[in-house]
Amino acid sequence: MKIAIDAREYSTSTGRYIQKLLQYLAYTKSEHQFIVLLKPQDMDKFKIDDKRFKAIECPYKEFTWGEQLGFKQQLDDLKVDLVHFGMTQQPVRYKGKTITTIHDLTTLRFYNPDKNKLVFGVKQKVYAQVIKRVAKKSSIIITPSEYVKNDLVKFSNVSPKKVLVTYEAADQIADSPDPLTNLQKSKFIMYVGRPTPHKNIEGLIDSFTALQSKHPELKLVLVGKKDANYKRIEKSVQKRNITGVVFTGFTSESQLRWLYENTAAYVFPSLSEGFGLPGLEAMVHGAPVVSSNATCLPEIYGDAAQYFNPKNTSSMTEAIDSVLSNEDLSKKLIKNGYLQAKKYSWQQMADQTLEIYNSLLED
Repeated sequence: MKIAIDAREYSTSTGRYIQKLLQYLAYTKSEHQFIVLLKPQDMDKFKIDDKRFKAIECPYKEFTWGEQLGFKQQLDDLKVDLVHFGMTQQPVRYKGKTITTIHDLTTLRFYNPDKNKLVFGVKQKVYAQVIKRVAKKSSIIITPSEYVKNDLVKFSNVSPKKVLVTYEAADQIADSPDPLTNLQKSKFIMYVGRPTPHKNIEGLIDSFTALQSKHPELKLVLVGKKDANYKRIEKSVQKRNITGVVFTGFTSESQLRWLYENTAAYVFPSLSEGFGLPGLEAMVHGAPVVSSNATCLPEIYGDAAQYFNPKNTSSMTEAIDSVLSNEDLSKKLIKNGYLQAKKYSWQQMADQTLEIYNSLLED
C-alpha cells in the first residue's frame, strides 16, 4: 500500500516526533511504500536510504489557502491509500483515509506575545474549528499521552475508541559532551525549550530569585534560540537587576549533553504539555528532574520527578530547594529517572503506528 506521511514540521520543535517515526519505521519489515512530504528546505535533511521511502516536496505552509487547495490537490494526485498527518493543520476537505497526530491543545489556551494579538486570536478561533473538524473526519487520532486523549475527547466530542495513545521517547545524545566554559565551575539549574507563556519561564525566574538567598552562587541556565520572547524576558531580567541568569541562545547537541550531565536540577515549570520530552531527555542523561504537576507530566514522569504547583512560586521554590539541599533525594531522582526513561521506546512507538496503519488498510 502507498502511505503518505505529512512531514512539513520536520525541522520544527515538534518535528522530533515525525523524524523519529520515519527513522524507526525504516527499521520495520513493512512492505508499504512511504511517500514523505517535506518542505523544500528540508529535502536535503531527509537521510533515509531505503527504496520504500520517497521524499517529495510539499511547499504548502500551514494555515494558508495553499494548504487547503494546493496540498489537497497534491494528495489527490498522489492517489495514496492512507495519509498520516503529523499535526492538526491539514486540508480539511481531503476525502481520503486519514490518521492525524494531535500533540496537544495548548495553542488554543495561551496567547503568544510574539504574535499580533488580533491575528493570533482569529487564528485560535479558526484552529479550534479545524481541530473539531479534523477529529471527526480522521479515521484514527494519535495522541502522545492519555491526558491529551482525554482532553481532545472532551473538547471535540469524538469517541474515545478512535483516539489511540503512542508514547514518545528520549534518546541519549550521541555527540561527546562539550563544556560551556563560563559554567564549568558553576552550580546551576536549567531549562531547555521555547519561552512562550505556557512554558512559565517568568515563574521559574521568580522562583530562582527566591532561591538566591539560600543558594547565592546558584545560576539559572535558560537554553534556547533567542527569539522575540526570549529577548523580552532577557530585558525584563536586566530591568529587575536579577543576577545569575544565563541565556545561552542556541546550543549544539554536544553542549546540551554537557548541560544535562552537569546540572544540579532540570526544572520544567510548564503550565501545559502534550508529552514533556525535555524532562525525559534530562533523565536519560542523569539529571534530577523537578517538574510542574500540570497536565500530562505526572503521567509521563511517574515517581522520577519532584513535583510542584507551577502557579505557586513558593511551591516551585520548595521543590527545587529540596533537590538542591538533599543529596539522597537527588540521587533517588536520578536513579528513578533512568528507569522511567527506559519505559519509553521510539521503536515501540513506530511499531504501534505501523499496526494502526495496517488495521486501517485492512478495512
